[in-house]
Parts: sequence; C-alpha cells; structure tokens
Amino acid sequence: MATYSLPELPYDYSSLEPVITGEIIELHHDKHHAAYVKGANDTLEQLAEARDKDSWGAINGLEKNLAFHLSGHILHSIYWQNMTGDGGGEPLDKDGTGELADAIAESFGSFAKFKAQLTKASATTQGSGWGVLAYEPVSGRLIVEQVYDHQGNVGQGSVPILVFDAWEHAFYLQYRNQKVDFIDAMWAVVNWQDVSARYSAAKQRANSLIIAP
Repeated sequence: MATYSLPELPYDYSSLEPVITGEIIELHHDKHHAAYVKGANDTLEQLAEARDKDSWGAINGLEKNLAFHLSGHILHSIYWQNMTGDGGGEPLDKDGTGELADAIAESFGSFAKFKAQLTKASATTQGSGWGVLAYEPVSGRLIVEQVYDHQGNVGQGSVPILVFDAWEHAFYLQYRNQKVDFIDAMWAVVNWQDVSARYSAAKQRANSLIIAP
C-alpha cells in the first residue's frame, strides 16, 4: 500500500488567475507533484526490497532519491496551501492580530526587507529550486533559505512555512524565462492566514525538537 498520496487542491485550477494560469496549476499538480508522490512510494518499495535481500549496492542512490521525491512532495503540499485567489498584502493572523508580522519585522528589520530577501533568494536560485521562509527552532527566528532541487542548502530542523516554487515548470508556460516576474507576481496570492498557522505550529513543535542537555 502506498505511503504517500497526492493531496487535493484547496481551490479550482483557475482560482489563482491571472497570477498563475489554470493550465499551469493543472499540469503542476496533476503531473509534476504526482510524479514526486510516485517516486517516493517507489523508492520506499525498493528500500524494502533491499532490506529483504540484504542487498545494499544501490543504497546511496536510493536514499538520495527518497530525499528528492519526498521533499518535493512535502514542499508542493505546502505550496498549494500557501496560495489563495484573494491573498496578498501584508501578513495578518486569522484573528486579525500581527504575531507573524511582528516576527518578520524582528527577524528581518521590516516586511519590505523580508520581501526583498525572499524575492531575490527565489529568483536567483541556481537551476531548479525554491525560495523558503522557515522557522529556525534553535534561535526561534525566521530565516530565508534557498532550496536546491528539493532538499539542499537548508538548516537541519528548520520548518518551511512559506515556499515559492522557482522550478521552470511552475511558471514557464506563462512567464517564459522571466523567473523574477513570476516571483514578483506570487506575492499577490500569498495566503497569510495559512503561513501564520504554520508559524504558530512550528513554534509549538520546536520545544520538542531540540532538547537541552
């Protein structure tokens, strides 16, 4: 039985237009994300077979494949929830308070400075990758990370709460090679209530993630 499954979109394919066309959302979710789900499940089966046969010649490649596909599945699952057709603006929590906004200002100096950093990090990721706002549990601050492919160049234990997909399949049909235009447009569909909820959950989990001696 498959361990991972493709989540349903929380909106119709066309709900994010004109920022992202329905054609891109359909292909991105139904084909690309689905491929990562299948890849993770297939790799788990191959690892189970390796354990049964005590055959470890391919272990390095299998572990790398699992990290690639599983991280792709997780990041995309966050990505869909991070967006909404009536999003954008600056962050407010579900109850209208500004806990997330305060955390952004404390970690980056201001929302404008944070926005500039995440935009640049996303738009300049070499090759395929992501720009990520993450909660870092050791310091308790928010940080921006560049994720290469799906899993490289991140602080271990950091929790992604806002992700910008900068792979070409996320934008090329609409924005061609203008990645920075796509990233700039993405801010208009950010679902800040979702990001805020992820921030609160990440803070709660942090207490059990790192236990002081």
